[in-house]
Amino acid sequence: MDTLELLMQGFAGALTPANLMWVVIGCLLGTAVGVLPGLGSSMAVALLLPMTFALDPTGAFILFAGVYFGGLFGDSTMAILLNTPGQASAIASTFEGHRMANSGRAPQALATAAIGAFIGGMVSSVLVVFVSPSLVEFSAMFGPEEFFALAMFAFIATSSVVSDSVLKGLASLVLGVGITVIGVDSVSGVERFTLGMPQLFEGISLVTVTVAILALGEVLYIASRVRRDRDDLKVRKAGRGFLSRGEFLEAAPAWGRGTLIGLPFGVVPAGGAEIPTFISYDVERRLDRRRKRPTFGTGAIRGLAAPEAAGNATTGMAMGALLALGLPISATAAIMLAALQQYGLQPGPLLFEQSADLVWSLLASFFIAMVVLLAINLPFAQLWSKLLLIPSPYLYGGITLFCGLGIYATAASVFDLVLLLVIGILGFVMRRYDYPLAPLMIGMVLGPLAETSLRDALLASVGDPTTLVTGWITRGIYALLLVVVGTSAWSALRKRTKRDV
Repeated sequence: MDTLELLMQGFAGALTPANLMWVVIGCLLGTAVGVLPGLGSSMAVALLLPMTFALDPTGAFILFAGVYFGGLFGDSTMAILLNTPGQASAIASTFEGHRMANSGRAPQALATAAIGAFIGGMVSSVLVVFVSPSLVEFSAMFGPEEFFALAMFAFIATSSVVSDSVLKGLASLVLGVGITVIGVDSVSGVERFTLGMPQLFEGISLVTVTVAILALGEVLYIASRVRRDRDDLKVRKAGRGFLSRGEFLEAAPAWGRGTLIGLPFGVVPAGGAEIPTFISYDVERRLDRRRKRPTFGTGAIRGLAAPEAAGNATTGMAMGALLALGLPISATAAIMLAALQQYGLQPGPLLFEQSADLVWSLLASFFIAMVVLLAINLPFAQLWSKLLLIPSPYLYGGITLFCGLGIYATAASVFDLVLLLVIGILGFVMRRYDYPLAPLMIGMVLGPLAETSLRDALLASVGDPTTLVTGWITRGIYALLLVVVGTSAWSALRKRTKRDV
């Protein structure tokens, strides 16, 4: 039986009233959880796991998939409107998306995100069905050396372009990486930068840093300028709730590039959608600098379109890697792997043979979930944007309240609330003195991956550092990095020469 026939059988199973209901419920739950600061699809799936054992496996995993995809849509909504991403995968969307919202283009920003997520999710779903075996073979080529090279590429490339000052970009990056090494080293058991406080033994949560830097820091910065920038506190009128033809054509190439960047990361165990969203943002920013009139920093639609497409393309492929290899790419996928095992199912080639009904119904539900999420989010973009019509003192007061509630809900620790305040003040200082936030967040997201990969590579080679540049993939990544840094240096030199003339 060929792939198309199996997929049609899957649609027959997924479109039954019961399973269709689980798709819709999963999408709604995922979107609802995604809009809460500090929460995400992984927490929703974990909470639902004990409740779904009363369901048949097909219905349960269709529900989980809806939550998984819906969480990404919800994360983007709050990232754009309130600069408060629910998960790290939505951080890159805040940089231009929130600027679009602040300039009165919130509905267009939400529409851009919804369409980008739909395109990325749809393309990845098609590839999961037809070409996932080839991409799985590609992922097997990645070892610690390749992951370390990938992290270094993201570190240096992004830090060199997101700020007018390379030193400020690198300083922000070092700060982010420095935060990740706080705690007890998982291998040696040595305490690192804990100041003797037991509360820091487990390190500082990425969720805490994300909410503090991007949300609370923004609130403090707005509050500090309330007398100087009263115009910023005026009601921001929401425009039309759809994209014009020009905006659609502007975003379309970025959706395509973001999707292409995100697809391979769905089968590479590099931590989920964080890396491709940052890389796609970086690519668009570099392309923007070649334009006669650069728009990044003012709410560039391409700076939002690419990360959204990349994040959902990665998520779709991650589901294929989970089913075909049992390879969990993200925290949510890891929980779903545990759920499969609880049902007595083992991911891999045998799963496609022994539980074909479940697998193909689940794959078909991906397509349905994308349509449902687009139907939920696109028409309501203008309604969501009404949040920005709330008077600013109440709006930012509410953001602060939800920041605290979100962090306390994830850790139930007063100490984490203190950390939230301290890091929020740090975010305010960085805004005040024009230190870019993106390198700090990239350092937080990729710091553990870089450290673990470097350690594993050196242990496997008995301390030989040349192992980091022996593979053709690593050499290709470093060569591309040299090109990127060289291009940035040349552009900076030309700018300075023009200025001197």
